[in-house]
Amino acid sequence: MKLTTSQALIRFLDQQYVERDGIQHKFFAGCFGIFGHGNVGGIGQALFEYPAFTYYQARNEQAMVHTAAAYSRMKDRLSTFVCTSSIGPGATNMLTAAAAATINRLPVLLLPGDIFAGRHVDPVLQQLEYPTSADVSVNDCFRPVSRYWDRINRPEQLIASLMQAMRVLTSPAETGAVTLCLPQDVQAEAYDFPKELFERRVWYIPRPLPDGELIQRAVARIRAARHPMIVAGGGVIYGGATDALQAFVDATGIPIAETFAGKGSLPYHDLHQLGAVGATGTEGANAISAKADLVIGIGTRYSDFTTASKTAFQNPAVSFININIAEFDAHKQAGLALTGDARATLRALLEKLEGYRVGAAYEAEVAAYNRSWDEKVTLAYHPESDLRLSQAEVIGLVNDFSAPKDVVVCAAGSLPGDLHKLWRTADPKGFHLEYGYSCMGYEIAGGLGVKMADRGREVYVMVGDGSYLMMSSEIVTSIQEDHKLTIILINNNGFASIGGLSKSLGTEGFGTQYRARDEGSGQLDGDLLPVDLAKNAESLGAAVIRTTNAVSFSEALRQAKLNDKTTVIYVETATERKMAGYGHAWWEVPLAAVSESASVRQARQQSVSQKAKQRLHI
Repeated sequence: MKLTTSQALIRFLDQQYVERDGIQHKFFAGCFGIFGHGNVGGIGQALFEYPAFTYYQARNEQAMVHTAAAYSRMKDRLSTFVCTSSIGPGATNMLTAAAAATINRLPVLLLPGDIFAGRHVDPVLQQLEYPTSADVSVNDCFRPVSRYWDRINRPEQLIASLMQAMRVLTSPAETGAVTLCLPQDVQAEAYDFPKELFERRVWYIPRPLPDGELIQRAVARIRAARHPMIVAGGGVIYGGATDALQAFVDATGIPIAETFAGKGSLPYHDLHQLGAVGATGTEGANAISAKADLVIGIGTRYSDFTTASKTAFQNPAVSFININIAEFDAHKQAGLALTGDARATLRALLEKLEGYRVGAAYEAEVAAYNRSWDEKVTLAYHPESDLRLSQAEVIGLVNDFSAPKDVVVCAAGSLPGDLHKLWRTADPKGFHLEYGYSCMGYEIAGGLGVKMADRGREVYVMVGDGSYLMMSSEIVTSIQEDHKLTIILINNNGFASIGGLSKSLGTEGFGTQYRARDEGSGQLDGDLLPVDLAKNAESLGAAVIRTTNAVSFSEALRQAKLNDKTTVIYVETATERKMAGYGHAWWEVPLAAVSESASVRQARQQSVSQKAKQRLHI
């Protein structure tokens, strides 16, 4: 079948399906793209000629990859988008989001334009000239942030490469960003492709079980434990294992705590639910982590926030069982590695744990922590009407107003920590945090992906001014595609999260506030900058509502829900009123070993005392 490389590529992608649990559906929902001289006559022409594969116009290349990854997360990694860009800056703009997708184990297919394979035009516009190798382009930067990478230098190479790309994209264990670099001349070259390439192809997603002997060893460890706990990660939700986890917890009484990606694994009001774990954890989760003699990690990669920089699990006898589809993660913390599907493995364990239940006193202790934390959340949510709203109060107003199946979306800054502790999640898809990469700018683009995945849910994007200024462009795309978002834009007049971290390190928030340069001091400590973010959002086409207190904010939420287009609720918060950390809520960052500043020296001493608590689980 005589087609250009680009035409063959798009036709192939449109016929790829996945199947899990007997349900089949298309893997690709369409293609995001920005056209330039590296792809307009290739991929652009193919999409123009083949409208069945829907094209979506993005405003920023990084943003479109964030949108694709967020969509994939909402779809439990069973569907995603293609993202195409031109050569040069269009391609490298996708790098940050490619890294975020790979770190978060989310599939997305990247098709960046590339240099001329024929090299008769050399150097082409936007080409990196690498003096010691003519086959290197900026697209080689994608190698370390992609789970599979290839450059298609001849049309026939596409056939084998596509099979490998789909193998990785549909693999629960290996998935992430996949990059196929497409030299712009090759995109437009014709080849007689076999017609079988364009037939419907179904990629089956299995639910493998760990080895039976390992299951038996895990059962023995659980039965011997006095204070076991579960750390639920994103794999619980991606694997559709929330019902299996609920049954496991109901039968055994083992409490759970949740990572950022795993939040929503159990409803917040379940009495076995300890809430957020680690550096941004709740009082109960961190207290139980400190005494646990067995930690059952399910679908978690044990980031430094989850382990509180290796200070969370203090019991000298603690051991780990790790249920994970990825062998790489299953072996972390020197754990007993149950490499397999979360749902299938939990069911297999429960079948062999008949009659087992944790002690009544331990179960009562966990329930008391659950109730106590819920009371603390209520206190944090209660607005003080005579003061500017705190960030916690803004979270509370949104949480109380939203429906159980609505979704809150956030990423970097101080908001994720507060949301991790405070948001009452009743639905597995109700809490959407990008924290694997903690990527500023993800929020609005990610919110668009969430909405595209499920139009029936209200989507509340919570974003600070720092992230908003980095990437607000997809407000325009949300309006173009009629995907309404409610964006809570919190103005902290600077980088509030890093400002707080800076103060904790003794550097007084240096360089983190948005202030003019003072002529006297020569530093950025003058007046606040006269930037009007609300007007900026309005100029992008959003409806904007300014608020000043709890009453006006609550009214804004009601109005936003009635609106039929993306609405931005603008609020300035009292950054000095912050949520406290609890227990082993520590996160290691480097501190100057020597300093003339007394505050830095004091912070260094505190860090040294915390480092003494660090444990290597080997």
